[in-house]
Amino acid sequence: MALDRITLTTFRNHRATRLEGTTRFNLLVGENGAGKTNVLEALSLFAPGRGLRRAGLSEMPGQGGDGSFAVSAELAEGVQLGTGVRPERPGRRIAQVNGAELPAVQLGEWLSLGWLTPAMDRLFAESAGARRRFLDRLVLALEPGHARNAARLEGALRERNRLLSEPAEPDPQWLDAIEGQVAESGAAVAQARARLVTRLAKALSTLPDAPFARPDLRYEPGGPDQEADLAEALSSGRRRDRAAQRTLVGPHRDELAVAMSGKDQPAAECSTGEQKAMLIAITLAHAGLLESARPSLLLLDEVAAHLDPLRRAALFDRLRNGDAQVWLTGTELSPFEAIAGEAAVWRVNEGTVERLR
Repeated sequence: MALDRITLTTFRNHRATRLEGTTRFNLLVGENGAGKTNVLEALSLFAPGRGLRRAGLSEMPGQGGDGSFAVSAELAEGVQLGTGVRPERPGRRIAQVNGAELPAVQLGEWLSLGWLTPAMDRLFAESAGARRRFLDRLVLALEPGHARNAARLEGALRERNRLLSEPAEPDPQWLDAIEGQVAESGAAVAQARARLVTRLAKALSTLPDAPFARPDLRYEPGGPDQEADLAEALSSGRRRDRAAQRTLVGPHRDELAVAMSGKDQPAAECSTGEQKAMLIAITLAHAGLLESARPSLLLLDEVAAHLDPLRRAALFDRLRNGDAQVWLTGTELSPFEAIAGEAAVWRVNEGTVERLR
């Protein structure tokens, strides 16, 4: 069991919600718009980053309040986690462990999170940038320091692109310094992504092709993954990049290529059902990697709604065999009958939560 005694205070439509007595399986049932996903989003804030909706902090406080919100939970062994926003600093997220404030990125040192939401069903049809963000989130759950490297890379790339787009020729020494930052952080980001894809691909290779379509993963780097090589590629590409007014080589151009095993068909060309099955397979394989790191949560929003009984049973069996604490949502209890007897179940209605069993 990972989290218990969870409280949400003025978070979205939850004015004062408390959930306790959690188990391995935790079900949130209720009508659409009742606030089920809001609970999952609150839990996802115990990971570094913007949460499962990628929402801005200004979107999270409840209406009619002072612009603040708070989420807290007790981790196993009496560790208290907290995060939120104070009214005097609405643009800054606070994170705490046992009352001591710390950078939000350090929450990843205490707890690993993975999630799957209906919005992610479009992953294979979206841009490469969406898949890079997805990949970075998977890396971050295993390597919390990845967030710092990714932020440094983004900042250095932004500065390099600004210099390249100015009318005057940039100072070569200043470009050298900026490119050094891009190369250092970029190599770290690229190597972490490659490690994660290698581990995921190995885990997926041991799985059967059914009932979930098994994906083949391939990391396609957007440039060298060694610091010196990336620095050289940036330096030699200045004229080309200045003409384009953007950096054309580096991990910001990486791609996660996904194909359906056995068919050698790109995921983007597969059916909607096949894409959903591959996404579930990736999520479960990643959850297996999380369990060897630190206490872990798996947040599954409406995951059972479009699965047939065979695939639902296979999903629940896979979840039983793992160590993650699992949170699931649905509009009704019937799809979860196979696990309802071993689950904590709450009814969610207009931002209030009632324990059913």
